[in-house]
Amino acid sequence: MKKLGIVGGIGPESTLEYYKGIIQGFRKRTGEDQYPRMIIDSLDLSEMYDYAAKKQWDPFTGRLVGSIKALAAGGADFAAIAANTAHIVFDEVRKDSPLPLISIVEETCKYAKSKSCERVVVFGTAFTMSSGLYTRAFEKYGIEAFVPEEQEQEAIHKIIFPNLEAGIVLEEEKRKILEIANSNLSLRKADALVLGCTELSLIIKREDLDVMVLDTTKIHIEAILDSMLG
Repeated sequence: MKKLGIVGGIGPESTLEYYKGIIQGFRKRTGEDQYPRMIIDSLDLSEMYDYAAKKQWDPFTGRLVGSIKALAAGGADFAAIAANTAHIVFDEVRKDSPLPLISIVEETCKYAKSKSCERVVVFGTAFTMSSGLYTRAFEKYGIEAFVPEEQEQEAIHKIIFPNLEAGIVLEEEKRKILEIANSNLSLRKADALVLGCTELSLIIKREDLDVMVLDTTKIHIEAILDSMLG
């Protein structure tokens, strides 16, 4: 069994979901009363948010690479970054990473392709949605990906920060984000909504929508388990 290293803390709530999900998935897959080997390096969300807001991608990248080096020093065999926004600089991080990395974006695209998705709407932080991260990635798989208009992106971002990042779900915010989701899914004639922020699964559930909901956190966890047990 390989030892996993997780770059966490961005944000803390989703890091908890990774930790619990990997343990549960490992025990379910193996059928054993054991626990997987993993270590977490938790970054400062406030620092990373500030870098992203100012588009200071070089120090942002440097902190991620430094975290992965710390995980390697701790004995990790491979690593994953437990955040979508951080994948804006994934290619740069991968170049300097001492460990193999499992990409949440690549794994989500592969999963969507396996489910025969043709058109998807992507929600995430304003950083993620405006970057073109997912639209470019999905294009390589022959899938059209759309993001909401700028005003709606801002509304979604304000739901993620600060409440969802703190694990807080408000009913009025849930109604608002589902309203935006249904509007965009209908407009784009999409067959799936991509939860392109690891905290969005706290507020949007599969049963909330009539289309497929692609939970990037769960997809990422399954790919991590594949590598861990492969």
